[in-house]
Amino acid sequence: MMESVWKLLTTPNEGLIGIIFNNWGIPFIFIEIAVSALLFTQVFNIKYEKKQLVIYVLILAFISGLSNTILPKPYSAYINMIAELFLIIFIFKTSIFKSILAEFVSIISIVIFETIFCKLCTVLLNVEYEQLYLIPLTRLFITMLIYISIYILYTFFKHYNITINVIDNISKKNKYILILNFIFAIVTIAIQFYIIGYYLYSLPIFITLLSMISLIIYFFISIYSLVKTTKLEVTSKSLEEAQLYNKTLNILHDNLRTFRHDFCNIMQSFGGYIANNDMEGLEKYYDDIKEECNSLNTLTTLSPSLINDAGLYSLITSKYYTAEQAGIKFNINISANFRDIPISAYTLTRILGILLDNAIEAAKNSEEKEISFMVYGPSENANVKKSIISIENSYSNKDVDVDRIREKGFTSKTEEEGSHGLGLWEVNKILKKSKNLNLHTTKNDKYFIQQLEIYNLTK
Repeated sequence: MMESVWKLLTTPNEGLIGIIFNNWGIPFIFIEIAVSALLFTQVFNIKYEKKQLVIYVLILAFISGLSNTILPKPYSAYINMIAELFLIIFIFKTSIFKSILAEFVSIISIVIFETIFCKLCTVLLNVEYEQLYLIPLTRLFITMLIYISIYILYTFFKHYNITINVIDNISKKNKYILILNFIFAIVTIAIQFYIIGYYLYSLPIFITLLSMISLIIYFFISIYSLVKTTKLEVTSKSLEEAQLYNKTLNILHDNLRTFRHDFCNIMQSFGGYIANNDMEGLEKYYDDIKEECNSLNTLTTLSPSLINDAGLYSLITSKYYTAEQAGIKFNINISANFRDIPISAYTLTRILGILLDNAIEAAKNSEEKEISFMVYGPSENANVKKSIISIENSYSNKDVDVDRIREKGFTSKTEEEGSHGLGLWEVNKILKKSKNLNLHTTKNDKYFIQQLEIYNLTK
């Protein structure tokens, strides 16, 4: 009995291989998806809950098993790759760019380890490649070596906290360049593996290992170059942020010097109003001073310590100076940490860019010329945790229809002002794709109000 079982496991048996590994391949398909997911989530610092990982493994395993059963290779592999990409995006809530890189890491790690172990086994066991994969025991041995190696690699990265944290901060242009680089890298590696597989028996093991090591080095150099490129871009953004902050500090310093220089004159003016018992003049004079103090307070708010995201800081500061040049009074009140608001910086900058541009345009054409930008964090006692970003601006067109303002092509501006009514329509498209965003648009006699609500849906 034991001899029969041993013979069954140590001799080529295509039927048994099909039952154990091909098609559904349970439980190996679950192990492969799980260890690959652990690796790419660690490499790209993708935060997840255990529930997300389980859902990802189960759905991708089902799709892979189904496609392997009803479709021939390589079409089933293409379906599995597409499914993996979309599942990473929707289950782990990552960007398309990071998802493509995650899938690349998953594929390349399996291919590299598989090629190395297959070559070693063909040499050590003196077995041809086709037979190697038709013998259940050697196939099982190689498969488990691959999964164990990926898990060890994941453990190594986790132990030394090796992650790439700057992927989402690079520009679209550099993202496209890096994606093209990885696509060509995959094509090059695929061709290389095909050549190695074709000449597997004639090439010495030294040449094969040298080729594998070269590919591994290339892979890590690509990752290193990616990190350096993204860090350089982040540094460039930080420098731009520092220049904007320096401009703010210079203006603040000049205003404080002027205010200090005029302090004695201000106090003497106070004394004159009091001596003459001119309370009406004193109140007006006080309002003028208070307005100047409010302007100074706004400048102190334009600080990276309060607006602690480089992209948002650059956007808000830029809009502030644009409004200032147009003679608009721009009030800022921030009482929340932007990093605690559950929304990506990219999405928030897109929304705020459109809303602030509209507010500046409307305020510029009004008599009051005033904008208030306010950010509030969630209340500790509130049942529903939500952050609020409110933009209030003075406006002249009191007949604007707030119910139609987000329709495509609808605008409250004249043809001479050159608006196509697409800004708020774009915002509305973003809101429809997001489950935790809501925008309330209201107006009163003085202000047009856009209030963006950002809900924290995590329990």
